[in-house]
Amino acid sequence: MATEAELEHPRKAFGWAARNASGLLSPFNFSRRETGEKDVRLKVLYSGVCHSDLHMIKNEWGETTFPIVPGHEITGIVTEVGSKVQKFKVGDNVGVGSLVGSCHSCQDCIDNLENYCPNPILTYGVEDIDGTMTYGGYSDSMVADEHFVINIPDTLPLDVAAPLLCAGITVYSPLLYFGLDKPGLNIGVVGLGGLGHMAVKFAKAFGANVTVISTSPNKKEEAIQHLGVDSFLISSDHDQMNAAIGTLDGIIDTVSAFHPLSPLIGLLKSHGKLVMLGAPVKPLELPVFPLLLGRKIVAGSHMGGLKETQEMIDFAAKHNVKPEVEVIPIDYVNTAMERLVKADVKYRFVIDIGNTLKANF
Repeated sequence: MATEAELEHPRKAFGWAARNASGLLSPFNFSRRETGEKDVRLKVLYSGVCHSDLHMIKNEWGETTFPIVPGHEITGIVTEVGSKVQKFKVGDNVGVGSLVGSCHSCQDCIDNLENYCPNPILTYGVEDIDGTMTYGGYSDSMVADEHFVINIPDTLPLDVAAPLLCAGITVYSPLLYFGLDKPGLNIGVVGLGGLGHMAVKFAKAFGANVTVISTSPNKKEEAIQHLGVDSFLISSDHDQMNAAIGTLDGIIDTVSAFHPLSPLIGLLKSHGKLVMLGAPVKPLELPVFPLLLGRKIVAGSHMGGLKETQEMIDFAAKHNVKPEVEVIPIDYVNTAMERLVKADVKYRFVIDIGNTLKANF
């Protein structure tokens, strides 16, 4: 049930929500706030399906408040702007990622690292500034402060732009921060899913030689022929892994399942960096001795700030970095979630909100 504050919101909205931990999504009427003086309102046209959407609708992290409307890879067209909005106008192509608010006063916010703000307002599933819950992009409209809205260049189609707002920035940010964006470096990517294939594409755009490390031999041909990967290692093949010891400058690890880190650390050169992007439920074992011998680093990274997200989108448009997507209608979303559990997608589902979400008032 909507809270009293939500019932007072003046703008009707419609989307698909999960009502309980079954994760089953179905049509849902709700409302959004009026457009404030610094707000941008958009008609949602596409929403990417992130694996975290699946975790949240099934309450697998134990923090979900139902009903929940997922979606934080959102693209669409501006329909209204507040009186003090400076960066956008009606008709602009825009996007909204994982954040719609932050404190604006902590050091991370001051440093354009809103993603590390201790009090972020996520795009869905948390309390907004007015005490109501935020609802995501599996819906017909969005409203957000212009600071958290991204301009999408006209050369970047809105369906493929959507996954860049989470999967794209999540891999782009650590590649830059850890200096893994230099031409000629040897970069490893662990896991070839939504995040992994974007890490490959950005690393290749930076001019790196890319090695994919995977448990799935059946992904090798496509990785090399279609994604342009330079080499492919089967992580369970000890001969392959041993032959590649000490060859990589950095590794982007996108896997959320439990997996050993020692073989990956062994692939690094001295001063190499293993950057963790996945979030395994069980703690991973970290062998320290191999780190000492090569002054190697194991680090973590989470999304990116709004300034960096805009830079990433502009870079993707300029260098033709586009996610591989499977566009689906909204009424296919529950099947898509089942397929996502099985990793049966190449490589990101994107919901065609604009053409398939029908109002139910």
